[in-house]
Amino acid sequence: MRRSVDTLHELKQLVLDGPSPEATERQHAKGKLTARERIAVLLDKGSFQEVEALRRHRATGFGLEGNRPHTDGVITGWGTVEGRTVFVYAHDFRLFGGALGEAHAQKIHKIMDLAIAAGAPLVSLNDGAGARIQEGVSALAGYGGIFQRNTRASGVIPQISVMLGPCAGGAAYSPALTDYVFMVRETSQMFITGPDVVQAVTGEKITQNGLGGADVHAELSGVAHFVYDDEQTCLEEVRYLLSLLPQNNREQPPAVVTDDPADRRGEALYELVPSDGNRPYDMRAVIEELVDDGVHLEVHERWATNVICTLARLGGRAVGIVANQPRSLAGVLDIESSQKAAGFVQTCDSFNIPIVTLVDVPGFLPGVGQEHDGIIRHGAKLLYAYCNATVPRISVVLRKAYGGAYIVLDSRSIGADLALAWPTNEIAVMGADGAAGVIFRREIAAAEDPEAVRKARTEEYRTELMHPYYAAERGLVDDVIDPADTRAVLVRGLEMLATKDADLPMRKHGNPPQ
Repeated sequence: MRRSVDTLHELKQLVLDGPSPEATERQHAKGKLTARERIAVLLDKGSFQEVEALRRHRATGFGLEGNRPHTDGVITGWGTVEGRTVFVYAHDFRLFGGALGEAHAQKIHKIMDLAIAAGAPLVSLNDGAGARIQEGVSALAGYGGIFQRNTRASGVIPQISVMLGPCAGGAAYSPALTDYVFMVRETSQMFITGPDVVQAVTGEKITQNGLGGADVHAELSGVAHFVYDDEQTCLEEVRYLLSLLPQNNREQPPAVVTDDPADRRGEALYELVPSDGNRPYDMRAVIEELVDDGVHLEVHERWATNVICTLARLGGRAVGIVANQPRSLAGVLDIESSQKAAGFVQTCDSFNIPIVTLVDVPGFLPGVGQEHDGIIRHGAKLLYAYCNATVPRISVVLRKAYGGAYIVLDSRSIGADLALAWPTNEIAVMGADGAAGVIFRREIAAAEDPEAVRKARTEEYRTELMHPYYAAERGLVDDVIDPADTRAVLVRGLEMLATKDADLPMRKHGNPPQ
């Protein structure tokens, strides 16, 4: 018996050591950690329990029968992050370049099934070259099983994809099906067809990073939610994100004790937000003044920058914040910002995270390009996401809220539980100048002094229909509050709504705008 146990320990040590010191050196030379080193950073020390470490493929042909390493190029198992269970799989680029074969895929299927059954988050550490060509269609079918499980787990458990190497073809689709995608500059890329194929088909020459690098997906495509300069920081931020999320859709996000007083007044807001609706300011500074300890985790920070979507805590409770950013396109809504905010609202609703919306919006971005590219369809995605959300929802109008954009951004009329406003708010169909130009167009055109008449009518419209209390008088705003009291009012509102129960009608699923 002892000899058998000794043999087992020797075998497992060989598995832990990996293919060779040279392969590890090559991985480190690229600025990349090994799969096991990555898992060690992600999980609490000593908590990792590996599954199917001794698995080997059974494929033959093209030299595979003579190359059957244990793990088959992917490490799977579970551990804890801040004491809570998390499932993980990590491609080992040192074996088959992390390429997916039949056995490799079956290991991933197993750990995904366990994560769904246990109701715990799944983190994938991706560093694979796509399907293992030598195994043909069996490898492709393995991707199909992953995609099916990604979809089945969607909205049930948090799924986080961390891109730590080049991921092409099928390897890029699974991350796209998950809730959050992390990338590391210079070392991680995602694309369906690589630079060589692009050049062969289109004649375009481009590098891997230029085609699908981290900055490309952070700024242009919107595929990457978070981007960092190194793996260590990236994995530590994954841990922080997990601390804000529940284990599954049946649980509430974990609350923490905070030393930041719930009733802390934010008198700095008087200076941060100019009363003049045409003057820009940084909404991030407003968010930092409101949330616990000024700490928040912004999602899609560099994509569609005219809207901010961020996770934070208020009174120790996790909260998702959607806010217009007046420093970018004056905070208007357009196609990309509507898509960004819609996805964020939907994810928050999936995982029981209350939503606070800070509104300072002049409307939807006008233009032929926006209309032809489907602003109606994409704007409707955001409208649908809010209307469909059953989590606690509080909106605050800081300055202006005009037209359809006001309605879309969680107005009382589409179901906000609490609709609040600052005394600087202007809620109206459009700005006073534009409204006067429409209503009094003929009078202004016929006047001896058109500019004087326009000015007088503009002021009349502003006085009659755009004063801060017009919406409150009609029950469209629950309260007009002192800006300095915003944090306290939000915390009290979220405490009151913590037991909210708002079921949707029975249906298989909704049919959101495409």
